[in-house]
Amino acid sequence: MLNPKIASQPNQPTLNTLSLMSETPVGQPITDDLKKLLEILPPSIRETLEQHQDLAQLIEVVMDLGRIPEARFPNQAIDLGDIAINKEDLNHCIARVGTFSGDNRAGIERTLHRISAIRNRTGDIIGLTCRIGRAVFGTIVMISDLVETGKSILLLGRPGVGKTTALREIARVLADEFNKRVVIIDTSNEIAGDGDVPHPAIGRARRMQVALPELQHQVMIEAVENHMPEVIVIDEIGTELEALAARTIAERGVQLVGTAHGNHLENLIKNPTFSDLIGGIQAVTLGDDEARRRGTQKTVLERKAPPTFEIAVEMLERERWVVHNDVAETVDQLLRGNEPILQIRTINSQGEVEKIEQAPPQSNTVPLHRGTNVIQAPVKPMGWRSSGRMVPVSLMNEENSESNSDFDQMIEKSWYQQEEKTDKIRTPGPNGEDWPVYVYPYGIGKGQLEQVLEVMELPIVLTKDLDEADAVLTLRSQVKTHSKLRQLAKTRQIPIHAIKANSIPHITKGFRRLLGMEDYKGPESFDLGFFNQASNEDELEALEEARLAVEQIVIPKRQPVELLPRSGRIRKMQHELVEHYQLHSDSFGEEPNRRLRIYPA
Repeated sequence: MLNPKIASQPNQPTLNTLSLMSETPVGQPITDDLKKLLEILPPSIRETLEQHQDLAQLIEVVMDLGRIPEARFPNQAIDLGDIAINKEDLNHCIARVGTFSGDNRAGIERTLHRISAIRNRTGDIIGLTCRIGRAVFGTIVMISDLVETGKSILLLGRPGVGKTTALREIARVLADEFNKRVVIIDTSNEIAGDGDVPHPAIGRARRMQVALPELQHQVMIEAVENHMPEVIVIDEIGTELEALAARTIAERGVQLVGTAHGNHLENLIKNPTFSDLIGGIQAVTLGDDEARRRGTQKTVLERKAPPTFEIAVEMLERERWVVHNDVAETVDQLLRGNEPILQIRTINSQGEVEKIEQAPPQSNTVPLHRGTNVIQAPVKPMGWRSSGRMVPVSLMNEENSESNSDFDQMIEKSWYQQEEKTDKIRTPGPNGEDWPVYVYPYGIGKGQLEQVLEVMELPIVLTKDLDEADAVLTLRSQVKTHSKLRQLAKTRQIPIHAIKANSIPHITKGFRRLLGMEDYKGPESFDLGFFNQASNEDELEALEEARLAVEQIVIPKRQPVELLPRSGRIRKMQHELVEHYQLHSDSFGEEPNRRLRIYPA
């Protein structure tokens, strides 16, 4: 039968939460309403499960059409009988759960269980994953001091590590113990359960349901504008629009508590969708003195804004978390190739929290990435100049009796650096072309090139190896003055495409001529023009928000989208951008919350 710790506890805890967290080991008490989940299963499966001795540790039940049903526990998976699942078994479960939403998830009313569906190509359900949802009171004992600070907290971890459980407990503690106005944005009804009445596990916190997963960012803004929350709780931030909405909420002084998929903070730095959560990453060109002082290259990566979340928690295991008390400092250290100071928190067998400060390793090298065996960057200079092996050219010429022409040839060749050969990845284009096209840029700003490729989404890859290039893109002035460039291109039979000036319009024209797209007139060209007109970061952010909304929701899913509130000048730019997609948009609302609504064609 069931473990007495499970399901025997009342839905609403009666102990004081803070004393509970300090006196009770993590994982107790628990309420999971396991009986209600068993009731939706076919009788044969239910009877087999009820006889299992580790029923209290059950994680999920998997039923796929034509296969033996399976029960999954923390350390094993077992078959439930020897009869394969048929259509009647699936329909038996489907009839006893709520409606499946756009993300193919359903629930059981007043419980935290999640039933996820697998559909075939015609939309019929051919598989179910019945995951047990548990409200575990006391799970945030390791970060109770961080919750009290009022700072925004981001929880990271792989699926199944307990992010949603911790999120639910944080919402309850902030609402019940600290008397804060807490609003939960519940996209899949996983935090507060299915049905109109939320599960008692969230305490006095309020819950806003999301009709469609792609509209989560709109509900986040609506919660701030209409319900005056002090804390917003968000589960699974997964799109750029949601990350942008989270930043807007944080800038309004509202505490954020959210989750995102990723094992470490470095995963967010490398992910362009989530990088805005930790401040965003941009390439910066340093002056000669600053680059020399730092001991780095002139072009480096830096954080471009304060992070949306001030604290990050990496949930490596259920009882072992890594805390970053200052996300801004951690990101800065990682971008500079340094090892940040970590705080590892664990719970011992007595339920006591142990904190361990892990300082950077003291050695002559600094790892570029934590936890991986990679090339390490030397701390002190190790080059030819510092070692004394670099000989002045004048002395070298005297010793070897070489003429000054050798030195001239050395300078002439210095601009061209051959790299290791790599295998090209080719795919056929619409007219049978080999895409992508590998382009060797010379004398053109890297920032402008990357901006054009990002906005236009052209099938072009920039390469630093002339031998790997399909074409050279350079300025007309460079072609006239550098005979060596013409000679190398002729030897390798690589065409040179020259542009008049180092500007985005000329680079765009050069790329299109290179791809044979000079007569192409599409939304990309208009997008680029509007991005050039933007004079500050807010305007760029607003145009990018409109572009993502049109290309990811309005056009493919034919659904209207509301954007974030903007000023009149920025809304005008957004209107013009939408018109070039041949779509209609309206402004509505009162200032300062007036915003755009974009309609499908």
